[in-house]
Amino acid sequence: DPEAEMGHDERVKAAMKARDKVLTSTLRLIKTALAAGAKDEGLDALGDDAAVKVLRKMAKMRQESIAMYRDAGESGAERLAAEEAELAVIEQWLPALADEATTRTWIQALIDAADGAPLNPGKMMGALMKDHREEIDGKLAKDLCAAMCAEASA
Repeated sequence: DPEAEMGHDERVKAAMKARDKVLTSTLRLIKTALAAGAKDEGLDALGDDAAVKVLRKMAKMRQESIAMYRDAGESGAERLAAEEAELAVIEQWLPALADEATTRTWIQALIDAADGAPLNPGKMMGALMKDHREEIDGKLAKDLCAAMCAEASA
């Protein structure tokens, strides 16, 4: 994919030439966030892991805004579309998170390892995050963990 091999500045220029305002502004937001993250760490540039953390934080902020604007209904429709467009751009730069089936498998393994002992969803989340922090959707895992623990305890 030639676009994936393009550097960040080249992507911004290409977006500007294409007059893609959403892509241009989102790429600039990403560049600013990465630069701020590097400055906070006292570095010239962030490594891949740190950059992914910054991008995940940006994505999470967009997801929270999307939920808020959805709840606002018609009054938030325009901003909702903008947040969804920004999230789509940010997600292009992020490694994919584990899907629901994979997350369920990890949780089930923890339930099985408990071997009949009382299940504590909070402790299970701690173990999940310790082992899979960079590859798991925390909200999905929390919801599944609570449901699966309740189901297994019933």
